[in-house]
Amino acid sequence: MSTLAHTMMTTARSAESGLANPGEIDRYPYADTPVGGRAGAPVWDTDPELGRASRRAAGSRGRGLHGQLVQQLGQMIVSGDLGADRPLVPEEIGQRFEVSRTVVRESLRVLEAKGLVSARPNVGTRVRPVSDWNLLDPDIIEWRAFGPQRDDQRRELCELRWTIEPLAARLAAGHGREDVQQRLSDMVEIMGHAMGQGDALTFARADSEFHSLLIQVAGNRMLEHLSGIVSAALQVSGGPATGCERPNETSLAHHGQIVDALAGGDGEAAEAAMSQLLMVHPVVPAPREH
Repeated sequence: MSTLAHTMMTTARSAESGLANPGEIDRYPYADTPVGGRAGAPVWDTDPELGRASRRAAGSRGRGLHGQLVQQLGQMIVSGDLGADRPLVPEEIGQRFEVSRTVVRESLRVLEAKGLVSARPNVGTRVRPVSDWNLLDPDIIEWRAFGPQRDDQRRELCELRWTIEPLAARLAAGHGREDVQQRLSDMVEIMGHAMGQGDALTFARADSEFHSLLIQVAGNRMLEHLSGIVSAALQVSGGPATGCERPNETSLAHHGQIVDALAGGDGEAAEAAMSQLLMVHPVVPAPREH
């Protein structure tokens, strides 16, 4: 096994055990304990919608109070527990989740940047309608994928990937950089070793890097900007890029065909192989492991 393969497998297992790498963005399932760890203020508890939603708290691995609050409020908005035009009172949020005004203020700013809320003088902060959300934001993609809008998000991700990735594969064939070719080959090698060992996590990580790298080397900056969307799609699929429950020989073979087509500068073959890969299984978000 190559050094790169061994390193990625070790990294994946460390992450699986809760040891996140520096700079890595953790994702969190719903948990049973609020940020503050105690019952919230009556003003939230007496509201059926807020009371129910506030019990779906984010996990505490690696994120501070600010990140947890963004996660919780984002999930509540996207799930519909906090409906459109719903006022968000910072004082009530701070009391319910036992966080400071600064944490609340910064969290609402993040949600505003994602298009989920708006803050206006004399009006306050309110939840915005779905039409205003940044639906390409990786966090919103994830929140939708594990909420009531799961089916819509699954379909939209499938359609978007069908639009992006075959074209990216065709364009990438015209950029024959040896370092990129080697990296893509390494990812296929890692996926092969991981599949042989039943290591779905490492397979998924190598798969994600494969697809992101392919888009980044397509030579189209607008496509490159969308690489984060594909990465988010892979993260919420619960497995490799094709959404399979387990890595399989067919998807691995299609990855290898893409690499061969790129090495030969054959854009049509690369596009066809990517289309075949996406046809193996649709992207199906799987429930998180709690």
